[in-house]
Amino acid sequence: MNFSDLLSREDIATQPLFYLFIVFSALLGFGFFRGKRVNDRMFRSAFQDLIDVFRPVDQTFTNIGGSIGYHAQLTAGKADFVEKVEATITFLPRQALLWMPFSLLIRKYDRLFITLHLRHKPLAEGHLIEKGYAGFRGPKITNAARLQQEQIRWGDSFFLLYYANETIRQRLRQLLNRQETPGSIRHIALVPEERKCFVFMIPTRGQVGSNLSPVYRWLPSALKMPGK
Repeated sequence: MNFSDLLSREDIATQPLFYLFIVFSALLGFGFFRGKRVNDRMFRSAFQDLIDVFRPVDQTFTNIGGSIGYHAQLTAGKADFVEKVEATITFLPRQALLWMPFSLLIRKYDRLFITLHLRHKPLAEGHLIEKGYAGFRGPKITNAARLQQEQIRWGDSFFLLYYANETIRQRLRQLLNRQETPGSIRHIALVPEERKCFVFMIPTRGQVGSNLSPVYRWLPSALKMPGK
């Protein structure tokens, strides 16, 4: 190594940009570990709430894409009106500070998709979907043209109520009477043809169980249970 090479290296080390680079790298590293920890805590909290609500006899958890998301499969007991529950939670990339602002614009929030495989068919097809969610890249309701629709207020939010008949309309309205606010719930769907109930939530740490539990207790009233 000659003197000019040594001098150029010393010059680089004394430049303000060099120190900015070090600070920037440190911030990225801090953001990675902090974001990963936040997502991990949210995952554990949300899935513990699912276990507390459904009380499965068996459960399997699978990581998908590092800190991006997780999948759970919960097996219910034979006496339950639910056969199994599948849940997928996906997170904003909090561990990637450079991508996080773009993700907030595109995806906006964390997501929790829950599918309940039912032992009995719902009485009829019905949906409760938050109006803002329905308008912003929300799910497309396949049979929307064949369903009746009305707008209702649930807590401080406006929801669209889709229903195939008056019976399921009344059952869905009963849920609103039992639960004053939707909390983090954005969509509830009853699909008889698939014998499933779908629930979409924006998971908030410590609130998944309190928002989901009233729906789970209400659900049998919307099913063709034996003896009904």
